[in-house]
Parts: sequence; structure tokens; C-alpha cells
Amino acid sequence: MALGMYLFYSALLGALLVFGLPFWLFQMLRHGKYRAGLTERLGRVPQRILAAPGTPSIWVHAVSVGEVLAVAGLVAKLREAYPQYRVVVSTTTASGQKLARTRFGEENVFYFPLDFAFCARPYLEALRPALVVLAETEFWPNFLRLAKNGGAKVAVVNARISDRSLPGYTRVRRWLRHVLGNVDLLLAQTPEDQNRLIKIGAVAERVHVAGNLKFDLPAAADTELVTRLREVLARSGSGPIFVCGSTMEGEEPLLLRGFENVLASHPNAMMVLAPRHPERFDNVAALLDRLHTKYWRRSLWRGEAVSGGVLLLDSIGELASAYSLADVAFVGGSLVSHGGHNILEPAQFGVAIVIGISYQNFRDIVQLFEKNQAVRIVGAAELPLVFMELVDAPEVRKALGQKALRTLRQEAGATDRTMQALAGIFPRSIK
Repeated sequence: MALGMYLFYSALLGALLVFGLPFWLFQMLRHGKYRAGLTERLGRVPQRILAAPGTPSIWVHAVSVGEVLAVAGLVAKLREAYPQYRVVVSTTTASGQKLARTRFGEENVFYFPLDFAFCARPYLEALRPALVVLAETEFWPNFLRLAKNGGAKVAVVNARISDRSLPGYTRVRRWLRHVLGNVDLLLAQTPEDQNRLIKIGAVAERVHVAGNLKFDLPAAADTELVTRLREVLARSGSGPIFVCGSTMEGEEPLLLRGFENVLASHPNAMMVLAPRHPERFDNVAALLDRLHTKYWRRSLWRGEAVSGGVLLLDSIGELASAYSLADVAFVGGSLVSHGGHNILEPAQFGVAIVIGISYQNFRDIVQLFEKNQAVRIVGAAELPLVFMELVDAPEVRKALGQKALRTLRQEAGATDRTMQALAGIFPRSIK
């Protein structure tokens, strides 16, 4: 991409921000979104991450919670393999930022700057990254150019190109070829992703398959909620337990309808319902009120007995461990045309997994699980029947969960393969 193209891109990005300003302001005022870290995004380097002058770093960027979890093991191995470098982590979302600060220390975590030179340059000058590692498909033209010009080696790891994004990337392939020319190494999740990266302009010799880092995630440890809830559920004789996570608008009515059928024959059944977006918590609570469903809000729950109803998980960061309570897990974004969410979190606990037919965002994972008969894929009309089938056939339910856990373990090892590939462009002897 010639300098003129970068200027055109920056002007276009600026215009989009200006014309979208009413929307951003509305989201800030109404939902509090985008307000956190605004000055950091605009290029103000926070004092907490400023180390001694001249200290070189390895910069890892992970957009949100899923990416932060995926790179956690990689960050640990980078710190071990390159002790002379400070490893810092940036995120885009507030939820990702919160988790990253907990995992990696506040002094090492910050918001990723907007993709303008005046926003990115202060960070590159302050952190002096010798290696930049971007998780999944973060192709920011100005940032990549500035990082490369500053002498950093640049790698994209855990890369994937979804069915939805491929046509758009293909249309700007000529531009992307120049952008991706600044990337020294691209590690794809699957051979299909490798082919797609080359198709949109990546240098073929720099693209390799390392697998999916998310297969290496350890099972989430019990949170305080899960510990208390497990005791309460056992004491009250509640069961079976459904955990329905990352649900999107339009899915909750379908799930609650299926759960009503279960309650008719299993009056002590419980559902843990976790909407994907915090701004929808109140709307889902209102839906439960309209349906006259017995429910408890996690934010108001103080450990009282729960049975024969729904626990609305109106919190952040507690869903992953809550899957350990489940007899059946439903992973949302799949009964509506959203593309689905990650099914690996319930798989880590050997839980029977059910999803809808919209799963293109995680097509490779789902297809692998489907091939191993480790997931049930259903339409909205089938959902109540499948819920009842799994409740009434514990041997089928248990076998489904065990196949999920076995599939997960068979695919582990992406973190080690990623480290080996990074050593090829960034040897440990580099000072």
C-alpha cells in the first residue's frame, strides 16, 4: 500500500468516526460503552505501563475476553522464553481489559489505540516492541506499518477468516496484500484458514497452520458463585441443570419454552441463563417477568435455595466456570443468525453440548465436534425434544459430554507449535 493509500485509509477511517459520532455518543450515554479507556485509545500512554526508559517489550494484542483467554498460555510461555523482554497486552473491549488486568497485571495492560498514526506512535515509542503478536485477524494498516518500520517483528497468531468476512477481504485484496506484507508470520487455525489468508493477499511462504490456541485453555476454576451454587443445588436436590450461555436476542424465548417442557416432568430442574451482552440483562429479566417464570438475578442472589426456575447470570466473567454445573449446556448465538459462540468452554468439563444451526463463526470447531458425534446441532423446533431426550437418557448425555472432552484433548498443542514458529522469526538470542 503506497503512502497515498495509507492517507486515503486514514481519511476514510476519520470520516467514519465523525459520521458515526452520534451513534458512539448514544452508546456512551445510554450503555456506558466505549467510554472506558477513551484517552488511551486516542494515544495517551497511561503512566502505569511506563517502565524504565529503554526497556524493550513484546506486545500481544487480544481483542476481547475470548482472545485474552486464548493467548494466556502463550503470554506465560513468552515471559519464560524471553525474560529480557517485558510482555505487555492490549485489548479493545472493556470486558477483555478487565480480564487481562487480572491475568497479566494492571501495569502490563492497556487499551489498543485507534488506527491513526498519532494514536499508535506514542505507544510504539514508549514500549519499543521488538515483537508484536496479534491474535486472530487484527489487520490494522497504520499500526502494522508503523510497527514494522520501527523494527519490530510482526506475527498474527490463531488466525481465522470467517465465512462472513471472506468476501469483504477478497474485495480489498489488492490493498490487503500491501498491509499483510508487513506481517512476518501468520499462523492459521486450520488449512482452510491458511488457504483463505493466502487468497486475500498474504505471502504464502509466511502462512502456516498451528492449530487453535483455544483448545489449550485449562478448564475455568470455580468462582465464588459456582462454589456456593453447587452447594445450594445439592442441598435443595435441584436437577437436571441447564447452563445456557452467550445467548442473543430472540434465543431466550425459545430456550425458556424448551425449559418449560422439562419442568413439567422435572419440577426441580434449574437453568442458568447468561445473556451475551450486559446491556440486555434488564431486557431478559423483563422477559422472565412477562412469562411468569420463577427466577433469581445473580446480582441479587445471596445464597438462598434455588430450584425449579432460572438463575439469570447478570454478571461478567462467571459463565465459563458455571458450565461445570451443567448436565446440558447450550451455547448461544446459534438459534438466531449470529454465527454462534465458542463451544470449548463446556467441552472442558465433559458436558453434553447443544447448539443451533447458525455456527459459521466457529465452523471448523463445530464440524470437528460434529464429526466426532460430540455436539448436538438442532433447529428451534427440535430444541425442546432434544432437551427432553438428553434429560431422560443420562447414558446418551454422558457419552455426548465425554466425546466432547476427548475431542478437545486430541486437538491440544497449538501453544507449543505457536512458540516454535515465533522462534523462527524471533530467536531467543535477540537482545
